[in-house]
Amino acid sequence: MKPTLFILAAGMGSRYGGLKQLDGLGPNGETIMDYSVYDAVRAGFGKVVFVIRKSFEEDFRNIVLKKYEGIIETEVVFQALEDIPAGFALNPEREKPWGTNHAVLMGKDVIKEPFAVINADDFYGKESFEVMAEFLRNAEGKQNEYSMIGYRVGNTLSESGSVARGVCSVDENGNLTTVVERTSIIKKGEDIVFKDENGAEQSLHENTPVSMNFWGFTPEYFEYSEEMFKTFLKEHGNELKSEFFIPLVVNDLIVEGRATCKVLDTTAKWFGVTYAEDRQSVVDKIQKLIEDGIYPEKLYN
Repeated sequence: MKPTLFILAAGMGSRYGGLKQLDGLGPNGETIMDYSVYDAVRAGFGKVVFVIRKSFEEDFRNIVLKKYEGIIETEVVFQALEDIPAGFALNPEREKPWGTNHAVLMGKDVIKEPFAVINADDFYGKESFEVMAEFLRNAEGKQNEYSMIGYRVGNTLSESGSVARGVCSVDENGNLTTVVERTSIIKKGEDIVFKDENGAEQSLHENTPVSMNFWGFTPEYFEYSEEMFKTFLKEHGNELKSEFFIPLVVNDLIVEGRATCKVLDTTAKWFGVTYAEDRQSVVDKIQKLIEDGIYPEKLYN
């Protein structure tokens, strides 16, 4: 059975403005998502599931899904604030859904095979999909052995400002032990530096693995997520901006010894439109990949 790619496309790009998932950055209006789907198809994924907001379903089907007809099977699920387990009440003042792992939960009825999770608006690179697809093919029939793509921090920086990254520590088997969110990571001359919890500047080696939200799971992950979401709602459900993130669940499973998460190294360069000023840089990088023969000039007819 081929693995599935699950694309989180329900978020609005508040820093960047508008539906950045539908912003054409390739030479023929291709979105970052189009490149991810292209990479997934050639890496051997068999289906793509998108989680979106119901309010832009029509645009999404007309602008995005039509391109993939006859190329790969697609399915759409919806993330909504109201999607919470029975017995929990919604704070009437809350406006936004519950974060990335809540979005993942929306796939539980349609994904029955090993699957990868990515953000819609991040460019992950061809090699990362190949590495993940191989891991997921080997995960068929297994449980509790997850993975994430560990990007080298030097391959993920923005030219427009500092970034926050989940800096990963691994054990002797290459399994994730912790992810620590580090802020204000920036290139300074030849060095990469960040501010620690005391505001002091610390340096990072350029090959330090960081998480860019490219995960590999098997279907029992949905059961763990449902169970932990209930705990999360009991503790944080009344907060207006609390979010149920993927690393929160993965970290708990690791700490409790219920699952492992292999950190898969990649030399691929990650890039995305973190700031509006990043847009032209992304356009230029895609153009360079086309010139290097990694992608065709036109992805879809």
